Amino acid sequence: MGRTRSRDTEHPQARLDHGGIAGVMPSEFTTGFELIVDGTPQSHVDLDDPTHLHFEYIVRMGAVIDQLAAGPLTAVHLGAGAMTIPRYIEATRPGSRQQVIELEAPLAQLVREHLPLPKGASIRIRIGDARAGVTKLPNALRTNCDLVVSDVYSGAQTPAHLTSVEFYRELAELLAPGGVLLVNVADGPGLAFARRQTATIAEVLPEVAVLADTQVLKGRRFGNLVIAASAAPLPTEWLPRILAAGPHPAKIAQGAEVETFTQGARIVTDADAVASPRPDASLFLR
Repeated sequence: MGRTRSRDTEHPQARLDHGGIAGVMPSEFTTGFELIVDGTPQSHVDLDDPTHLHFEYIVRMGAVIDQLAAGPLTAVHLGAGAMTIPRYIEATRPGSRQQVIELEAPLAQLVREHLPLPKGASIRIRIGDARAGVTKLPNALRTNCDLVVSDVYSGAQTPAHLTSVEFYRELAELLAPGGVLLVNVADGPGLAFARRQTATIAEVLPEVAVLADTQVLKGRRFGNLVIAASAAPLPTEWLPRILAAGPHPAKIAQGAEVETFTQGARIVTDADAVASPRPDASLFLR
């Protein structure tokens, strides 16, 4: 997804099970490294400063996580990438217990070897399909997770089976009473997919907020929207000020704005689920 990069065989690479190539290389834009898959950036990691979040939508996820109750978190992450958010949580909330489900074993191994996780961090990586993997998590996690993050892409799209109301019900079963679900959704003008995803999540978890660049939220260009949802009121009192301040100014839609955003959008079910739209070259903004 995003800005296409030429492959550079001088940097560590791995062939993925789906046939693509993943590589790790120094960032061209800032400090740290990027995980590149099939020529496009998937994750950014700064090993010297795990709190340095570079991609815009990750900054927004971090802003929501910062609003959760103080102390270590119990978290489940679907889609590993370079494990930017698990590293961020470990850095800001030492002692957190985290489980990561990643489909591609070669990608996970590449990251482990060339972007090693912090020593002593309680981050377990499980290999397999995200939805199947959720059903295999320890029973002790059910109803005890402070945070569940769904950020899964196969190639450039979120697979259809990870977009339905049935899937989100499975994720909701992991959440503690005040736990928060974060979902990364990529969509283009009109936001038909994002509207349906927001409505579908709201069918399961009634407290919903949508965070995005203002132009993306208005449906004027392709980009990422972060959907935050919970069974309890979201801790979003300070978010508008934080998001407006940058470094990547954004807007948060809540309450009546979310109701307007989802008006007329049909709930997605396993029977009619489709993969997310293919992104254009502007997805990862700098």
